[in-house]
Amino acid sequence: MSRLILFNKPYGVLTQFTDAQGRPTLADYLPIPKVYAAGRLDVDSEGLVVLTDDGALQARIADPRHKLAKQYRVQVEGIPTDAALQQLAAGVDLGDFRTRPCQVRRIAEPEDLWERTPPIRYRAAIPATWLELVLREGKNRQVRRMTARVGFPTLRLIRWAVGEWTLAGLAPGQWREFEVAGQPVVRPRVNGPDAASFRGVKRIPPTNKRKVTP
Repeated sequence: MSRLILFNKPYGVLTQFTDAQGRPTLADYLPIPKVYAAGRLDVDSEGLVVLTDDGALQARIADPRHKLAKQYRVQVEGIPTDAALQQLAAGVDLGDFRTRPCQVRRIAEPEDLWERTPPIRYRAAIPATWLELVLREGKNRQVRRMTARVGFPTLRLIRWAVGEWTLAGLAPGQWREFEVAGQPVVRPRVNGPDAASFRGVKRIPPTNKRKVTP
């Protein structure tokens, strides 16, 4: 059996277990040995990090060749035009590479949004807009570079889903663990003071309905 962990990474936490400078890392939240992140998330971004102790599964999740969809909720400065959204969807030339076509749409501010620490600076004269982007690649700071290139800088970036795994039911700093082997998921385990309320909940992503391989 392989271990698979869904973690809601807070802002300012490094997607690694050690740091010579003493900054917050995964080790401050995950007391689980020998698991590794399947893909990184920038220190100034928030949201879903998938970890596993299975090297092959880690590669299948992280490698863009497998085209596993990653969904982001992105707060940008200003109100993006239809032309800007079309440009994002078609692919953006970032100089060193051109992004692949993606899905993008405007959304309302997420109802389950948590307060960020530190908070986003409020600017009364400049409106902000929430977007949902679904990418099948993940180069360094790609979403931020994409929105900036079309004229709408990213203010806040949350990765909500990787494939069928989502943040549903996880507050910042919380995690949920499964054992997987291509069979139904068993033994869900969640940290936090309200962990008992999550055990066995129906909101667990439906990866247990089919093989984990993307």
